Amino acid sequence: MSRVAESLLPSTAERLSRVQSDLRLGLPCLLTDGPDRAVVVAVETLSQARLDGLRELFGVPELVLTSNRARAAMAPVQSADISDLPVRICPPKHADMDWFLRLADAGQDAPGPVAPLHRIRDREVRLHGLALSLVKSSELLPAALIFSLAGNATLPDGLSMAAVEHSDALEHFAQTPALSSVAVAGLPVEAHDAGKLHVFRDPDGRTEHYAFEIGTPDPARPVLARLHSACFTGDVLGSLKCDCGPQLRAAMLRMGEEGAGLLLYLNQEGRGIGLANKMRVYDLQARGLDTVDANHALGFEDDERDFRVAAVMLRSLGFGAVRLLTNNPAKVHTFRAQGIEVVEQLPLRVGKNIHNSGYLAVKALKSGHAL
Repeated sequence: MSRVAESLLPSTAERLSRVQSDLRLGLPCLLTDGPDRAVVVAVETLSQARLDGLRELFGVPELVLTSNRARAAMAPVQSADISDLPVRICPPKHADMDWFLRLADAGQDAPGPVAPLHRIRDREVRLHGLALSLVKSSELLPAALIFSLAGNATLPDGLSMAAVEHSDALEHFAQTPALSSVAVAGLPVEAHDAGKLHVFRDPDGRTEHYAFEIGTPDPARPVLARLHSACFTGDVLGSLKCDCGPQLRAAMLRMGEEGAGLLLYLNQEGRGIGLANKMRVYDLQARGLDTVDANHALGFEDDERDFRVAAVMLRSLGFGAVRLLTNNPAKVHTFRAQGIEVVEQLPLRVGKNIHNSGYLAVKALKSGHAL
């Protein structure tokens, strides 16, 4: 291959972005791991017509769920021995999309146990874990259909799929996120009339994150900083179900009063699961689950965010030490693990009301927040 042709090939980040985009569209993707190959599609966005076509071409699929989702969906007698590995289920031969969606979506869980399911317990196939990681990072319900391909199987002519290799994907996910600064401009705000907004972009081009300087913080001194994840319902609508909006406004007010500070605003809505899944969590909370258990029922972990992004932005702006406005010990731990000195943790105990008191208690009890 010529040097020019090689330069036109997509990077791993770009291939992953293509796969994630296709999964959100309900299109099949090709995952490989040495000799193992599989066609993968997200349950949430798959249509009945595409399911029928895939089944005609590749046979009966496996349904793969996260261990958290499987424990919530399956009868106790079947879920008692579930480990933290992906759970593989062999569906009935003619199962339709309603059958798959009932197992994928906790919002469709009915009272009482589901019918016994046929779990597949042979050798672990690493592509199942990769499929779930890609579906989750696409902010879809963590459930996928996997059609394994025999070693000599070929894709039909004209059927082009976004593809990624397991080892390339794992290496990419393990790396510290690489961000590029794409724009910066002055922006006066209510908290301080001297502000500057920096826009950073992921290498795959899918996500932007923001760093907002208040005043002129000195890089030679620990900067008063707030690491804040996007919360449309709290930050914009003034939701009373969380304390995000009050924390954001209190942090900016304090920075304005001190004359300098840095807000790191990450587009990782709903603890990294996206706004649609966050609304699903709220619906499950209305049925009696707490915020952590609701996340687990959908198939997610307690928190799916990657705080390393904020450390990258800090260093790129020349800061190596912070006075961190947070109640969350995970943010402090991540900064220190990434070489950022946290000289002081400053709790933000604001925003408690009758609608979120239970939510805040769970954050303190199950996630260790300083409340």
